[in-house]
Amino acid sequence: MLKIGDITMDNQVVLAPMAGVCNSAFRLTVKEFGAGLVCAEMISDKGIVHKNKKTMNMLYIDERENPLSLQIFGGEKDTLVEAARFVDQNTNADIIDINMGCPVNKIIKCEAGARWLLEPTKIYDMVSAVVDAVNKPVTVKMRIGWDDKHIFAVENAQAVERAGGAAVSMHGRTRVQMYEGEANWDIIKQVKQSINIPLIGNGDVTTPQDAKRMLDETGVDGVMIGRAALGNPWMIYQTVKYLETGHLMGEPTVREKMDVCKLHLDRLIGLKGENIAVREMRKHAAWYLKGIKGNAKTRNAINECHTRADLVSVLDEIVDIVAVEEKQAG
Repeated sequence: MLKIGDITMDNQVVLAPMAGVCNSAFRLTVKEFGAGLVCAEMISDKGIVHKNKKTMNMLYIDERENPLSLQIFGGEKDTLVEAARFVDQNTNADIIDINMGCPVNKIIKCEAGARWLLEPTKIYDMVSAVVDAVNKPVTVKMRIGWDDKHIFAVENAQAVERAGGAAVSMHGRTRVQMYEGEANWDIIKQVKQSINIPLIGNGDVTTPQDAKRMLDETGVDGVMIGRAALGNPWMIYQTVKYLETGHLMGEPTVREKMDVCKLHLDRLIGLKGENIAVREMRKHAAWYLKGIKGNAKTRNAINECHTRADLVSVLDEIVDIVAVEEKQAG
């Protein structure tokens, strides 16, 4: 069982903190499919410190999501500590996570995210300062290194542990790789063997079998699932069940997929209002449609939707089309 600080999860399956995706509407939907831990998308420390309205809205957590890890990023100790203290005292997050893995340039230019991977000393200083300032467990999400010549995965993870960090999540790619190429599970295994705090493995877990293989081959304490869960919370449920029983659960029907898509939409409307929610939901709906015959035409129709009624109509139409095709084939 995965335990971080004094927080015990129901299982070893963790939803990754994906930027622009992991708001409360998505997290709660995934949580209901059995995730042991869900992670919020990364939030700017300066946004929290300056009480930016959009940033403060990102701190919303539905109590049904717990246990939840809330991720912050920043490049300066003072603002990172102040933001962590605010999260500690003013949210119902269970865990405070620090982002040291984001590879995008605008985050790197702030001396944040994956920029830290080049400086184990800075990692120790920053993490220890946050740990000293808060009561909640502090964890770190990082990559194995900056590039092939600068892989300090072991040193960086050990720095987190020395600083009082409660766990590390490790993505098996370098910053330069972004999301391309293969994740290096061998380095994740080396990190697991070098620290005593829990390690959560991340990268190339696209099936329940991948999750089991990562646990078996690397010895990690938990498995983090990211892109494979987009439009597919069933991947979380299937993985939990496969790890528990060794049995693979069946795939959802088209109707089941569209029903969950509509539930997700309504939660997003409750969170952000219809106008913004429908725009944001277009990408999610495209993910829910993946693998469904004729989805290219439906995706085009979804991109023209501006209201809940528009989007629901398109989703219902795909269910009807598939039902007719199945009847004809039957």
